[in-house]
Amino acid sequence: QVQLVESGGGLVQAGGSLRLSCVVSGRIFSINIMAWYRQTPGKQLELVASISSSGVTNFADSVKGRFTISRDYAKNTVLLQMDSLKPEDTAVYYCNADVRRSVHDRAYVDYWGQGIQVTVSS
Repeated sequence: QVQLVESGGGLVQAGGSLRLSCVVSGRIFSINIMAWYRQTPGKQLELVASISSSGVTNFADSVKGRFTISRDYAKNTVLLQMDSLKPEDTAVYYCNADVRRSVHDRAYVDYWGQGIQVTVSS
């Protein structure tokens, strides 16, 4: 079993900051890409940011320059620092991780957190 637990969401005024954290636990041999997605009602799931096992990052155009993604390899944790938040950043944010559960597994499997609400008021 692999679990992803997100924390750090909430309500913030426009221009403010929040930091999301996601801890991956359970049967883990290695983690490849870790990422944050978000979704608003009636819209598709959107990739916000990702970070590879070697530290290469990728951001949606809408958050470049405002969001930072990082990971703690020892703690199997990924962080999303969100600054200069805008009302359009309001969404449910989901943590995602590609996990290889044992040395005997060849493939990485996608796991998801339960989602956490971020609300930015104008």
